[in-house]
Amino acid sequence: MSALLESIDGRGVATLTLNRPERHNAFDDALIAAMTAALKRLDGESGVRAVVLESFGASFCAGADIAWMKRAAEDSFEANAADAGALAELMQRLDLLSKPTLCLVQGPALGGGVGLVACCDIAIASERAAFRLSETRLGLIPAVVGPYVIRAIGARQARRYFLTAESISAKRAKEIGLVHETVTDGALGTERNKLIEALLSGAPGAQAEAKALISTCQGRPIEAGLIQETARRIAVRRASPEGREGLSAFLEKRAPAWCRDLDGRNVS
Repeated sequence: MSALLESIDGRGVATLTLNRPERHNAFDDALIAAMTAALKRLDGESGVRAVVLESFGASFCAGADIAWMKRAAEDSFEANAADAGALAELMQRLDLLSKPTLCLVQGPALGGGVGLVACCDIAIASERAAFRLSETRLGLIPAVVGPYVIRAIGARQARRYFLTAESISAKRAKEIGLVHETVTDGALGTERNKLIEALLSGAPGAQAEAKALISTCQGRPIEAGLIQETARRIAVRRASPEGREGLSAFLEKRAPAWCRDLDGRNVS
């Protein structure tokens, strides 16, 4: 059976499901390659409105597969650099995806699994989920996922959890900004549906540009150049087909065109 399952529903919601429950959905080179290829393909499909990342089994993602790590320990520097580069490409592609991304964490996430969570736009965790950046206990560092996790939780929290490799509860993960919400295990599906409905109410082009705007603004001082750039962007949006449709729909008290699924039903 495939280690990665993919489906797209009639509304254009794509779901990628990690399917190695017997290995706690741990990464190996094959799974990394499959995820990267799937994200690249979905990013280019205009009919895809959002991407959901979830897992089968007790664990969300246990990071690197033990057998893969054992092989890596015996490989050359060049081979390890290639493996790390492949994982880095996966994280970057997930982080920069033009579609909204939603991560559902139903169980433990370790190492690279924490990176997946940090790269998604929205992350929801079951109360039984737990997170750990365990690399230092193995003589390693969370290098590839580090930039995304630090952005999510801040350098101060990273100084603690990168060094101690403590387990982070779902409640604590929410407190430090790694996930947005925690829910009971039984409510994860309900929260999924609620957030998908909210995402589908937005214009797809505007959502892609909103994500790009965040990247542009992050870490920059609010000075003349940034102010001019943001003014330019909203002017372009107002004159865009989506911008005109959104304003017309508001004035006419109707749902905009993007709030209809393939069967023509209102999803707003």
